[in-house]
Amino acid sequence: MSEGSREAVWITGGGSGIGRAIALEYAARGAAVAVSGRRLAPLEETAAAVEAAGGRGLVAPCDVTDEGAQRAALGAVLEAFGHLDVAIANAGFGVSGPIEQLGAADWRRQLDVNVVGAAVTAALALPALRRTGGRLGLVGSVAGFIATPGTGAYSASKFAVRGLALTLAQEVHGSGVSVTGLHPGFVESDIARVDNRGVLHPERRDPRPAWLMWPADRAARACVRALDARRVEYVVTGHGKLGAFLGRHFPGLVHLALTSFGGRSGTRG
Repeated sequence: MSEGSREAVWITGGGSGIGRAIALEYAARGAAVAVSGRRLAPLEETAAAVEAAGGRGLVAPCDVTDEGAQRAALGAVLEAFGHLDVAIANAGFGVSGPIEQLGAADWRRQLDVNVVGAAVTAALALPALRRTGGRLGLVGSVAGFIATPGTGAYSASKFAVRGLALTLAQEVHGSGVSVTGLHPGFVESDIARVDNRGVLHPERRDPRPAWLMWPADRAARACVRALDARRVEYVVTGHGKLGAFLGRHFPGLVHLALTSFGGRSGTRG
């Protein structure tokens, strides 16, 4: 397969979790896949797995809070692949704790990664996607539909990502580019093992309910199908669809249910 005929994909936060699984899903289709993130070792492991799965892997490291670094990463992607068909703004993490216990630095860190980082990824990728009639995915969360105690900063960021995706879908309508907001529920990842400063603690127990957890590869297949179908918005996982429905249409019922448990801390999707 010639390089020009390969589907070219760029994924931020592509070194682990759902980002890595999406990279491998595209690799199985023979795509050229570039993965970005802060930690080099997981990116290199993902790129090697992409190659083993039949795609072409590229490591384009960057911190999404650094616009210059994102611009350089995308430049490396375009230099290597020549074009861009799919861009997925997936990088993110969760700040947890009651809102009255969070400081301004916590809020800035949360929004800078999850919201500003995603917006910059989208803005940088759009000119290249317009040339190919490509697809842009923004990975939000069911937490963008339903809030839980102890996850206020994370939920606020994911409500914002949802608004960002919906607005972008309107702004690029008619350009040939589609924008899809992807909103997973509980999916296997390291998100619960990352602290409020964005530091990974591999030994930390994941408090999310194991019986609801989707394997990352299953969630990735659902995300890629939604991108292929050029859906405006897609909620991943059955429990996620129920939570999003209740959050949209019955916020009072959700409030009653959550406060009946004594305001215990929620968990991040």
